[in-house]
Amino acid sequence: MLLELQQIIVKPGQQMLLKDISWQQLENILEEIGEKRAARISYSDGWLEIMVPLPEHEKDKEIFGELVRILLDKLEIDFEPFGSTTLKNERMRQAVEPDTSFYIQNQAAVIGKNRIDLNIDPPPDLAIEIDITSRTRFENYEILGVPELWRYQQQGLEIFLLQERKYVKSQSSPNFPNIPIVELVNEYVQQCLKIGRSQAIRNFRNWVKDNL
Repeated sequence: MLLELQQIIVKPGQQMLLKDISWQQLENILEEIGEKRAARISYSDGWLEIMVPLPEHEKDKEIFGELVRILLDKLEIDFEPFGSTTLKNERMRQAVEPDTSFYIQNQAAVIGKNRIDLNIDPPPDLAIEIDITSRTRFENYEILGVPELWRYQQQGLEIFLLQERKYVKSQSSPNFPNIPIVELVNEYVQQCLKIGRSQAIRNFRNWVKDNL
């Protein structure tokens, strides 16, 4: 007897791994679970992982998105935010959902689009993964060609840049040259935990206004 998808329960902070999932089955699963959901998926060559993050993961995700938006606005750089949209390429048999993502250099190519198909669309210029409750899938992002990946763990922010199809750790971000991104992000994420998000974001806006 085959299980229906709605019979499967994945609790927050846990993940489930399914094997021998065809691309059409992946598309059916994505359609069935919909876009407004807590679960995140990662797919590679028939292996499908379904993860449900913890609430603190979602809070950190929102903080990161806000910090990046503030910087891009201050620098007057056009961008298109795509949140946790599914990045997928059928030919490469890869799909992944970052915690948040941004089109910056390639923003003009995706204006007006609600969904991304990496068979025809460029990958986002920046993807961000909050790795508190799940492991970041470097291979997915490498194969899909995402040029810059941020991973935030409890130890702090790490920046990875794609070089010759492999990620190399970096202390700086090409999207924000001459800005100490690692130190900035770590400082204000910690402030959010200590004094609350509203005050921390106000402090960050003040730093941006005084220094950029």
